[in-house]
Amino acid sequence: MADHLAPATGERAARAAKTIVITGGTRGLGFGLARALVEQGHRVAVCGTDADRVSAAAAALGVLARVADVTSRDQLQSLWDAAVDRYGRVDIWINNAGVSHAREPVWRLPAEQARRVVDVNVLGVINGSAVAIGGMAAQGGGHVWNMEGLGSDGRIVRGLGVYGATKRASTYLTDALAKEVPGGVTVGLLSPGLVVTDLLTHGYSAAERERAARMLSILADRVETVAPWLADKVISRTRNGAHVRWLTPGKIAFRFATAPFGRRGDVFAP
Repeated sequence: MADHLAPATGERAARAAKTIVITGGTRGLGFGLARALVEQGHRVAVCGTDADRVSAAAAALGVLARVADVTSRDQLQSLWDAAVDRYGRVDIWINNAGVSHAREPVWRLPAEQARRVVDVNVLGVINGSAVAIGGMAAQGGGHVWNMEGLGSDGRIVRGLGVYGATKRASTYLTDALAKEVPGGVTVGLLSPGLVVTDLLTHGYSAAERERAARMLSILADRVETVAPWLADKVISRTRNGAHVRWLTPGKIAFRFATAPFGRRGDVFAP
């Protein structure tokens, strides 16, 4: 007799242990996602460019961790191969690695900073998508997530034009990939909102920090708040063209409406 209390087939598949690769998974939100996914019983592989952080992530989480720069497709291919060698396949690939730059207008931003941001945030997503989609097509399926950020929706913040342009590009690329992926492979966008990491809090002058502190105290969230919620959606929302948003317009409106009743903490505090 069938067990009528058992979850539906789709739910069972979503809850089964998956293998997930996270680029930039040795710090910030990537590390938080890796931790949350491990705690949910999934197999995780991460990469980063700092060998000490890679070793620390492997020790802290018990995951496969490799030194890899997302600007090198060959290095990402090696990461894919290592994950397949260890776990047999890769079910989900998250292009999370990203960098920002000094808060300067384009004409003052050093060329090497601009190039690094474009290389990591755009070329890195292209490389990761190419490696993952190619591998998933060969194995018969899988899902790729790309990360949105400031600029994805066209909103402009002075001094972060290059960073915002790269995130706008990532959103466009993902929408294009959703129309191009081979059968069995799906792609989607993760929008974590304003998460308190060094990407969010770096580069402010004293005056800018004072102006930004109240808004960020209302809208920004800690990694330990956002990561477990995102980790659940990473597994359960893998349809093609999926768009997962943590900080929705309704949530923003509610937070501003209730802000006079109390602050949610200083994001610049250590």
